[in-house]
Amino acid sequence: MNILHKKDGKTIKISNSVTSFEYKSVDDSINGAVIELSGRYPSEGRVFNEECKELSFVIKGSGRVVVEGKEYRFSENDQILINPNEKYYWEGVATLFISCAPAWKPEQHKKTT
Repeated sequence: MNILHKKDGKTIKISNSVTSFEYKSVDDSINGAVIELSGRYPSEGRVFNEECKELSFVIKGSGRVVVEGKEYRFSENDQILINPNEKYYWEGVATLFISCAPAWKPEQHKKTT
């Protein structure tokens, strides 16, 4: 069992529209972060993760996620699963908890048009 307290985490500005509060992963098989979305991410194009499944839970707010060209509207208490290599972008104003399995690493996360 592991517990990480708020003091163990850090806030990272990912882009103009995304701020992440995350913890150093203690288990390479899974991790999570709280994301504040305020606009479109990425600002243009799409992103994908080569290895991780990304499970998102909408804590508050609403918006849309476009995955492989299909638009999905989301709001509070919705859950979204994005599979590895699915190209997507987010747009909205929301607080999300995102868990990745295996644990998210920057080198897995790619941008495309």
